[in-house]
Amino acid sequence: MFQIGIKGGANVSRKKLGIFITTMVIVMVLLLVGAFLIGSNQEGESIQETMKDAVLHEHDKVNFLGIMEVNPSVISAFIVTGIIFVFALIVRIFVIPKFTIIPGKFQTILEEAVGLFDNLAKNNSPRRNYFLGAYVFTAGVYIFISTLFELIGIQVVTVNGYSVSLPAPLSDINGAISLGCLSYLVIMMGGFISNGIKGVGKTLKDFSLPISMSFRLFGALLSGALVTELVYHYTSMSIVVPVVVAVLFTLLHALIQAYVLTMLTALFYGEVSEVSDKPKKKFGKKFKKKSVETKGEI
Repeated sequence: MFQIGIKGGANVSRKKLGIFITTMVIVMVLLLVGAFLIGSNQEGESIQETMKDAVLHEHDKVNFLGIMEVNPSVISAFIVTGIIFVFALIVRIFVIPKFTIIPGKFQTILEEAVGLFDNLAKNNSPRRNYFLGAYVFTAGVYIFISTLFELIGIQVVTVNGYSVSLPAPLSDINGAISLGCLSYLVIMMGGFISNGIKGVGKTLKDFSLPISMSFRLFGALLSGALVTELVYHYTSMSIVVPVVVAVLFTLLHALIQAYVLTMLTALFYGEVSEVSDKPKKKFGKKFKKKSVETKGEI
């Protein structure tokens, strides 16, 4: 009876899955047909102006609390930081005290995420990795969530009266440089704590590291934004294709850039914090042996 029940449940779940897939295919076909019938809307600013604003933010400044005009990415950075902080606070106060020996789904996901970055820190820096693990976890989560943030499409009004969507915080060169320099300072701190001035010297040898980390992060995220703008502007299938392209590019960049920056930070941190185990010369014993030998000769 139990086996029959399992087989019957499996058949029902397969039927539901088949119905769901069929429904999604029909919806996608209808959207494609509607996209071809509607066509594209080429009104508005040109693609050159759109891409220039995406890079320089000259015409889409936002009034911040009536104090100053800032780039929209600054507002995005504050929102993302607030979301992460509030979520971490709720998890720490209400969820972590209720963790059990046999983990549930959320506990398993959280432990796997923490274990991933913790192992990344331990493998690259076996001796000093407690702060490194916490930092790469924080940086990876921030990059991932801030990259996905642009998918929400929160609208704000610029000082010129235009409505724009809030971009990813790191698609602004200032945000990317800030995160790259912060990672470089963490690497330098690890070298100083482990090896003193020598560790700082090791870090300063790679003086181009913050530039390369910043522009790699900025270039990858900005390229995704520009490709999405091109697709939105030129394709006639303005309902289906831009959505798919935006989601795929955003997810891909979120995963790759979170992994690349955390890996580079952990790798260089491990190099500069590695303590050299050179045997110290024992001058005292050698001097005693020589003195004994000279006394015997006398």
